[in-house]
Amino acid sequence: MKVISYNLNKHKAAGELRALVDGHDVDVLCLQEVDTSAIPAEVGGLRLADATQRNRLGLAVYYRESMYRPLEIHAMSLKKSLHDRVLKPAEERMLGVRLLDIDSGSELIVASFHAAPLTALNRLRRHQIRTALTELQTLGEGLPLLMVGDYNYPVFKENLGQKVREHGYRLTLSDQRTYTRYRFFRGHYDFATSVGFDIDRIKTLPQGRSDHLPILVHAEVVESARRVA
Repeated sequence: MKVISYNLNKHKAAGELRALVDGHDVDVLCLQEVDTSAIPAEVGGLRLADATQRNRLGLAVYYRESMYRPLEIHAMSLKKSLHDRVLKPAEERMLGVRLLDIDSGSELIVASFHAAPLTALNRLRRHQIRTALTELQTLGEGLPLLMVGDYNYPVFKENLGQKVREHGYRLTLSDQRTYTRYRFFRGHYDFATSVGFDIDRIKTLPQGRSDHLPILVHAEVVESARRVA
């Protein structure tokens, strides 16, 4: 399975999506900072599963219709930072979809995630990540789960990785940095947490109009984690 995650930077990079999907033969597309009032129902053969509704700029998940069928969708708010409370940039910061693999008959969960901005503490972002992963399990406890997105976690990722492992998940970074806007804050912001997946690699793709670079995740469900519907 090939999954692209991309923070569109207030929808500025929306025009790049078709080329990304076609150029990398993508199966699932997870977006952040997308204008949910202006997104198409289809991008390069991928169908829109759903998008968040409580903010104009939010999250969206697309899937390849020939491979998957959406069974259940769940969006949720997470613990708010002061920035969230004052400026209200995003109400829902996680969008998860339970998918049926049409060929194998097994199920899996894929989610788009956008953590609180850099004005918040890492402690708050860890709380958001933990809550999002726990909540996603309500879509299907024990199912393979892949959550990708903008984690806004530029430093101390080793500590984050340890915390994620303590809760039974794996943290995987891409091969190159994914954020370039500010010199001091350049680094890996966009990555994946997972369970039940073997992530072969995460490739950082060339930069477009966004201050984030898209990432391409190559992931396969671990055979022992498959659960046939």
